[in-house]
Amino acid sequence: MSTFKTAFLLTLLTLFFIAIGGALGGRQGMQMAFIFAMATNLFAYWFSDKIVLKMYRARPVTESEAPELVRTVRRLAQLGDMPMPKVYIIPTETPNAFATGRSPNHAAVAATEGILKILNAEELEGVLAHELSHVKNRDVLIGTIAAALAGAIYMVINMARWSMMFGGRSDDRDRNSGPAQIVVFLIISIIGPLLAAMIQMAISRSREYQADDSGARLCRKPLALASALEKIHSISARVPMGNANPATAHLFIINPLSGRDLMNLFSTHPPVERRVEALQKLAREL
Repeated sequence: MSTFKTAFLLTLLTLFFIAIGGALGGRQGMQMAFIFAMATNLFAYWFSDKIVLKMYRARPVTESEAPELVRTVRRLAQLGDMPMPKVYIIPTETPNAFATGRSPNHAAVAATEGILKILNAEELEGVLAHELSHVKNRDVLIGTIAAALAGAIYMVINMARWSMMFGGRSDDRDRNSGPAQIVVFLIISIIGPLLAAMIQMAISRSREYQADDSGARLCRKPLALASALEKIHSISARVPMGNANPATAHLFIINPLSGRDLMNLFSTHPPVERRVEALQKLAREL
């Protein structure tokens, strides 16, 4: 299913690019857009995880540098019968964490400096179990690619804006198509962000519930994970991550844009209250 979703997203991105290229540049624009889409797809598959980590200035750490973090990840990976992922720390006081990578054999778990300060050992274990569940459930690839695709959509919108500013099509038969191109650009400006948000929401909300459940079962501490979610959500709402990119918001355990403008209207995560209720119910079952 994960492979099918990945292929679907890449196909959707290609069609979106070709449609924009055709609208702004005719047949030549479609050809250029197709080449751009193919290059973006390959880049998203092989390098999107590295781009996301670099975007947040995440640095790899060893056990000597972050003993509790690395040991907890190793213990949970062993419990889950998984390869040991690389471990990173993000230099920000906002508490959060995410997993990325194209497969369990090429995965990474990143935690912020802030989350290491506010969570106790059991809560941190719950968060890391959640992230490792994303890896084990093999949805890190789809999430990471979705981040790259959303970023590419925003980039294409900016390219279309510059194309409009500098004249768009240049052939004689299209010199009078300025108003039509303006309409096309307006449509792209509206549909593009909505498409990016829909892609993120479609793959994120259900998988967060799944990762909460499987992560809590992995560490056997559903209430600790519930407590961690409440803490992270409370602080993130007051101090959202300053350099958070909307294209990558769905990767984090809690939306890093919480409390910022109207972003909650397009939240990539289910309500924390419902996630906590589900974990409390799981605790009673266990």
